[in-house]
Amino acid sequence: QVQLVESGGGLVQAGGSLGLSCAASGIPSNIINAIAWYRQAPGKQRELVAVIDIGGTTHYVDSVKGRFTISRDNAWNTVYLRMNSLKPEDTALYYCNAGTYYGGDNYKSRNYWGQGTQVTVSS
Repeated sequence: QVQLVESGGGLVQAGGSLGLSCAASGIPSNIINAIAWYRQAPGKQRELVAVIDIGGTTHYVDSVKGRFTISRDNAWNTVYLRMNSLKPEDTALYYCNAGTYYGGDNYKSRNYWGQGTQVTVSS
């Protein structure tokens, strides 16, 4: 059974930093080769933020490039999202997802989601 559990959200002032973690278990390696972070702000669609594949290749949405860093442990048990220079527009519910990464900006989410962790950035 696939389980994804996010942690680490909170309230931070603009310009501050936060680190999120996604603990993953039961990942079917025959169809899953990547973990991604998504976010959804109130009234907006869920958007892809960052992806890391099993080989360590990463991809970021333009709005977070240079500020966010996605990484994973060697055992592929935990994926992290380090967020620096946070802005009020980064406020959202952040989710991790297990899916398939084909390179570039081509990531296919699978129906494996965590429950989300709230990030709130005050101005």
